[in-house]
Amino acid sequence: MNKVTTGLDRLLAEPNNYLKGKRIGLVVNHTSVAGDGVPSFIHFHRHPDFELVKLFAPEHGLYGVDQDMAEVDHGTEPATGTPIVSLYGKDHASLTPDPELMKGIDTLVFDIQDIGARYYTFIYTLANCMRTCKEVGVPVVVCDRPNPINGVQVEGNLVREGWHSFVGQYSLPNRHGMTAGELAQLFNDHIGIGCNLTVVPMQGWQREMWYDQTGLLWVAPSPNMPAVSTATVYPGMCLIEGTQLSEGRGTTLPFELCGAPGIDAHQLAEALAEDDLPGVLFRPQYFKPAFQKCSGQICGGVQLHVTSRDSFKPLITGIAVIRAVARLFPKVFQWRTELYEFVNDRPAIDLLYGHPELRETLLNGPQSLRDIEDSWQTDLENFMALRNRFLLY
Repeated sequence: MNKVTTGLDRLLAEPNNYLKGKRIGLVVNHTSVAGDGVPSFIHFHRHPDFELVKLFAPEHGLYGVDQDMAEVDHGTEPATGTPIVSLYGKDHASLTPDPELMKGIDTLVFDIQDIGARYYTFIYTLANCMRTCKEVGVPVVVCDRPNPINGVQVEGNLVREGWHSFVGQYSLPNRHGMTAGELAQLFNDHIGIGCNLTVVPMQGWQREMWYDQTGLLWVAPSPNMPAVSTATVYPGMCLIEGTQLSEGRGTTLPFELCGAPGIDAHQLAEALAEDDLPGVLFRPQYFKPAFQKCSGQICGGVQLHVTSRDSFKPLITGIAVIRAVARLFPKVFQWRTELYEFVNDRPAIDLLYGHPELRETLLNGPQSLRDIEDSWQTDLENFMALRNRFLLY
């Protein structure tokens, strides 16, 4: 196996090729590690040629210990004494750094591992930082990392006007098949952010690679993204967050498990098997979440076993799970109605899907999974033409 060289390692090897000025801000979390396993902020703190002045942390915090949608406080990084600015606070305004926070910074560097789904908020933290840096004239350097679920497969619909949020800030498909560096270029050019942007590309990464083929250390990007297998199902199973079903948080298999009290696990697994979805087996499973939805209750449901990840379609699979539960167990199934990612005036499922069509389809009448997939095709054709302009590999 040939090990991929990340953008971070390339920058650290030749910092003068990428950094303008000596005072550096880092938008990072615990996934920002060099090839030697040492965090980037330690390397930057020790480097004799420039000064690390500030850290900016996304959702889940610098060390990735906070649960989803948990307010993260500002702080100080103990090993270096560097101030930490939280970019996931108590309200929507906290998601974008104030221009005042860029005072004393010559270059802002972004290095965080994304997981390849539009719901994952790190890419919007990047975009929001780019907007502030455009406003104040600070250059942005993005250190690229692999898309862990490969950079070939793309699936899903686009977010429509009126339905953008922090789980879908721009019109991307649910599984976009791009790296953070490629998305940064799309945001800067197509979305029109227009900052002074440099992307430090990887060496050795090929688009068809899954993360476990890169030779890189896997660092769980968030508390409920423990493995590549989790990331594999996430572009579809994250939709469970838009329901009152447990998505397996509070277990060791988040997003690979789904269920709720009152569901017959065997009946659900048998119904999903009849959908004959590619690359996946549904096994009946009972589980008891230790926290969050259905905490302390025995849930009936299924575990997803991906048998062929190259043919597996996570989004239509997640939709099939929701459809099966809604049809078989209507007294159990409910949509989530409480505040979700700072939004309380639209259902969470509509924010996740990008518009109300999925919810309305499942509620108002039968529609085949093929029909749902067909409804994405114009969106995908338009996106693929756009996407091709920004691919680096």
